[in-house]
Amino acid sequence: MRLLSSFLPIIDEESRILILGSMPGVESLRLQQYYGNPRNQFWKLIYELFDTQASQDYAERVSFIKSKKIAVWDVIGNCYREGSLDSNIRDEKVNDFSALFKAYPGIKTVMFNGGKAYETYKKWIGFGTIPNLTFHKLTSSSPANTKKYEEKLREWSLTLCQ
Repeated sequence: MRLLSSFLPIIDEESRILILGSMPGVESLRLQQYYGNPRNQFWKLIYELFDTQASQDYAERVSFIKSKKIAVWDVIGNCYREGSLDSNIRDEKVNDFSALFKAYPGIKTVMFNGGKAYETYKKWIGFGTIPNLTFHKLTSSSPANTKKYEEKLREWSLTLCQ
């Protein structure tokens, strides 16, 4: 097993919502793109929530999400993992959220893309450390999660488009 590292956040001063994953999978790491696995439903969900035709160009995806005041990052900064499954993550070290929230005080909502992101944040950071934040756990957009797409879309829309 080798040490894996997540990416820098997609974020700017206009960001109001932060969507946190656990750790990029093998394909995302290879491509150096958040949610780079074409079977992951993240980008499909985001574009459909805003009733917009999805782009396949990563730079356009990044611009689109920023235009919606959404930031993306991972809870885990680095870890050891064989394959892409969250259940295989070992020896995780979390990202520096106090520095992130200090640098981007406009973030008011944190959404977790799946249980591993939520549980890791809860364990290592906790929900009371930064005042005035609301937290929501979402069903993972990962292809490993077998919940029907329509159910994920409904859940994500109820949370993201409040």
